Amino acid sequence: MAVPHQVIHIHPAAPAQPAQGAPCNGCGVCCLAEPCPLGRVISHKRVGACDALRWDGTQNLYRCGAISDAEVVLGPRWRWAAPLLRRLAKRWIAAGVGCDASLRSER
Repeated sequence: MAVPHQVIHIHPAAPAQPAQGAPCNGCGVCCLAEPCPLGRVISHKRVGACDALRWDGTQNLYRCGAISDAEVVLGPRWRWAAPLLRRLAKRWIAAGVGCDASLRSER
């Protein structure tokens, strides 16, 4: 049986995917493959790269826009809720818990 594969486009300067359970290093693989439950709400889609994913060219890594760019992700009407979204998003995406992507990436 063939292993299903998906092509995702990762920034060339992004760090390599960490081992499962290792701390997140901003490789972006999980969010580029598909949005998490929070990303599905933000992106209004279930497949493809999360619209909230942001590239940080200064640090050469990806970050969740619900945390790093909440005002823009929410838009002008909901900008007031940015502090709440940041706090909840850290919990919802399990920031700092470790990589839970069971994906295997190849460059």
